[in-house]
Order: sequence, then structure tokens, then C-alpha cells
Amino acid sequence: MPASQHRDFLAIPDFSRDELLTLFDLAESMRTGAYTDKPLAGKSLAMIFMKPSTRTRVSFEVGAWQLGGHALFLSPRDIQLGRGEPIADTARVLSRYVDGIMIRTFAHEEIEELARHATVPVINGLTDLLHPCQILADLQTVRQHLGGWEGKKIAWIGDGNNMANSWLNAAYRLGFELAIACPEGYDPDASILARAQSATKVTLTREPHEAAEGAHVINTDVWASMGQEEEQKIREKAFAGYTVDGALMKRAARDAIFLHCLPAHRGEEVAAEVIDGPQSRVWDEAENRLHIQKAIMAVLMG
Repeated sequence: MPASQHRDFLAIPDFSRDELLTLFDLAESMRTGAYTDKPLAGKSLAMIFMKPSTRTRVSFEVGAWQLGGHALFLSPRDIQLGRGEPIADTARVLSRYVDGIMIRTFAHEEIEELARHATVPVINGLTDLLHPCQILADLQTVRQHLGGWEGKKIAWIGDGNNMANSWLNAAYRLGFELAIACPEGYDPDASILARAQSATKVTLTREPHEAAEGAHVINTDVWASMGQEEEQKIREKAFAGYTVDGALMKRAARDAIFLHCLPAHRGEEVAAEVIDGPQSRVWDEAENRLHIQKAIMAVLMG
């Protein structure tokens, strides 16, 4: 694909509904082992980590290798970004060496600037605003265990963070029902919320049990994300009553599944009985990061 025609994946709505469905089919064929092509043979992915990670690092690195390619791990210590080189310059230089860039960083503006100046595909491995690869892995898990999201209610319990914003983007594109419960002052991004509400049934409540009522998927995340540790005590007070426990799961549909992007703090946002219980699908969900990201790399870089 000529440089001028490359595509990025910064947010779920970057792909149309049909493109997302094709992506899920591809990821599923990778998961089952039916797909054996090596579309990344002779190609390299630069992985920039301004924030550390377990799942993002391992899944992208292993995924690139399984597709026949090579991944380079670049921390702030390894590149000049950490010493003040402009993002635009880093984007231009890396584009001369590699066939794709995955970045996990803080400000969403940084990834947008990187994509503006790069001439190779840029993939969002996480920003403070969005976590699109994770939500696609979550949706693949919903498809795997519930057959899909059509006619299903998905509940988000907790912080209106990058996960909540990406669930809103997914609801906007795919049209499923989404119920979000967050404490006052911890709402998702207002414009992302409004856009999703213009397209499908999206509710925002202060009552976790209301969001969980009849839901087929119950989803949560840590109360204090990376970089917010100093707010831990304040957040613990704000999120009192937001723990996903057995009682909350009982309000959900009988065949409901529990999801969590991990790492989890048992006893805070989720009870051990839930995350380690029979309704939990968190390990399949973590595995699906590998398959969906391989599909994204195959489509954008293959």
C-alpha cells in the first residue's frame, strides 16, 4: 500500500461496522488456528511504551512474530522522545525504518500528532482517552461466549475512563445497548458519550445495580488507573458501592459473563468470588488481545 494510502487505528470508529465485523472474523480464524498466513514477513513494528504494560507488550510482540514480522520494544529510555525530541520528528524517522508503529502513551493528542506525521500505520495501544484494542478483544470474547452483542445489554461499572470511552465508541459503531454506572465527577468524555447516545441506547447512572439489571456482560476496571495512584484514597471513597460482587452479578442475566481488562485489585473493584468464579471470562479476554491485534496488524500492515 503506498504511504499516502496507509490507515491508522486510533479509535474504534476509524473502522466501519462492516470492517469491524471482518476484523472479528479474521481474529477468530487466528484464534482457532485456521489462519496460517505470514503477512508481516520481512516487516517490523515499532512499539513505543511511554507507559509500561504486560498484556500490550507481550501480545503485540508475540503477535508480530507469529505473523512473520519483528517487533521492537522502545521505552522512553530507548528513544529520544524521552529527551525532548518532537513527536513529529520521531514519527518521520521511524516511518523510514519500520512498517507500523504501536504506541502506548498518556495524552491522546500525542498519538494524533504521531499519526499525522507518520507515513506508516499507527496503532493505539492505549491513551488516557481511549483503549480501542482492549475493547475489540472484549467484544471478541462476547462473541465467543454469547454468540455476539445483538440484542444484548453491556454494563460498565466504575470509572468513566479510557475503557468506558472505548465502550461508548463501540456502541456507537455496532449499535448494542450500553449502561454505564460511574460516581459523580468520574463520567466518561462528554462528546464521546453524546455521539454514542445519538446512535444507540446508552444510559449513564449513579447506581451500579441499575446498570447491571438484566445485563449480559458486566465489565469493570481498577478505580485508579496508571498515573492516578496518588488519588487512590479519594477514589476509594468515591467508588464505595461500586464493587462488582456476587450480589451485583445476581442482578445480571443468568448467563452473564464478567470481564476485566486487568490488572485487577481483588476486594476493590471486583470481589475474588466474581473474577475467579464461573462467570468470569477474563483469561479468554486477555488471550483475545493477541488475536484481535494480529488481525489489526494483518489488515493495516499486511
